[in-house]
Amino acid sequence: MEQYDLVVIGSGPGGYVAAIRSAQLGYKTALVEKYDTLGGTCTNVGCIPTKAILDSTHHYHEAQHHFAAHGIQVAGLSMDFGRLYARKDKVVLQNTQGLNFLMKKNKVAVIHGTASFVNNSTVEIATSAGERLSLGAKKFIIATGSKPAAVPGVTIDKKRIISSTEALSLQEKPDKIVIIGGGVIGVEMASIFNRLGCEVTIIEYADRLLANMDHELGDALKKILLHDGIKILLEQAVYKTENVGTAANVFFRDRAGNEQQLQADYILVAVGRKAFTTGLGLENTAVQLDARGMIVTNEQLQTAVPHIYAIGDVIGGAMLAHKAEEEAIFVVEHMDGQKPKVHYDRIPSVVYTWPEVASVGATEEELKAKGIAYTIGKFPFSANARARAGMDTQGFVKVLADPKYGELLGVHIIGARAADLIAQGVLGLEYEITADSMSRVSYAHPTYSEVLKEAHTIASGRPSVNI
Repeated sequence: MEQYDLVVIGSGPGGYVAAIRSAQLGYKTALVEKYDTLGGTCTNVGCIPTKAILDSTHHYHEAQHHFAAHGIQVAGLSMDFGRLYARKDKVVLQNTQGLNFLMKKNKVAVIHGTASFVNNSTVEIATSAGERLSLGAKKFIIATGSKPAAVPGVTIDKKRIISSTEALSLQEKPDKIVIIGGGVIGVEMASIFNRLGCEVTIIEYADRLLANMDHELGDALKKILLHDGIKILLEQAVYKTENVGTAANVFFRDRAGNEQQLQADYILVAVGRKAFTTGLGLENTAVQLDARGMIVTNEQLQTAVPHIYAIGDVIGGAMLAHKAEEEAIFVVEHMDGQKPKVHYDRIPSVVYTWPEVASVGATEEELKAKGIAYTIGKFPFSANARARAGMDTQGFVKVLADPKYGELLGVHIIGARAADLIAQGVLGLEYEITADSMSRVSYAHPTYSEVLKEAHTIASGRPSVNI
């Protein structure tokens, strides 16, 4: 039986970062992955392929609707659906090959197979080659991630009733698609298929899109998506779907209990994700699960077995790749005797629609619920010179700050490059910088970042002077 200092189970962003950091610190490390490629959901069927298709369809949409205003005439414009998805596959391949290189460079032993705990100190690996290996380790990290969730009465058959995984591998463009769920995955998928010319309907149980973010962001995005031609049905409870061969039906009720039905080429279920622990053999250990199937950990991310840790989606919280990466570094450095820290309230969330949506820190609704006083600094992209030059004037920045000391409490953006701009908000919260200080540094002109400068200025109690 091969012995290691650390065995990491799962090679998503949490798993591969943990393995690399462990090897960098001099520990003998093994990374176990049940699929043939490294990278987990994010790299193979999640973040990376979705962004590749979002970018491609964004270019297509721009060519259709905005190139003429720039003086660019596009004749005979069309979308090669097969080539669109082939480019996505190439991007994924480049990333997985990069991970293979990093494992070799850092001398991480990679074992492809399914890991199952035999006891608290041993895992058995059923390899893809049909072999069975036993690995012992001083410490383990479970980083097995999550799988798409469903709702009662809805079965994802991967044919007509699909998840985002199948949506990223369709063989032809659908004419009509219904998306159950108006969260991050739902609105990103809606954007993709709308840009391709599909008739798209979002059915959402809550009373707004992006219900977990600051409410103004979801309300603003709804207006933009409606303008783009996406149908949005809020406060609707889906209770059944059915595959009828060449199409699928979805059945739902509104708040008053009135029943409705829609038919589409595909029903895409995007109601979130759930922890994946199937086949891990946790019943052979003292590791515990909570009522939602999440692995229970303490503040050091140790399970009930102190030398078995868990990180990422499998322990709940925000199911974000960068959250898993932060936890990976935290756990490995904690094992090494260091004193790292993860500030969960300073981990940003991003939605890659266009315009993009990004948020970090407290929402206005959270501050109100806790009775915390705050000031608001809000500035629109429409008043920004760079946004006007680039024809990206939709959206705004909203900064929430403490009225007494000026410390940043939350930063919320809907607008061009929000995914990149939010990093400045994270920096401000992480180092407890005041809105006034954030407004007084020099911002290059003209840039989208100047919208942040003006919002910080207003939040600090001074009027904006820039248009």
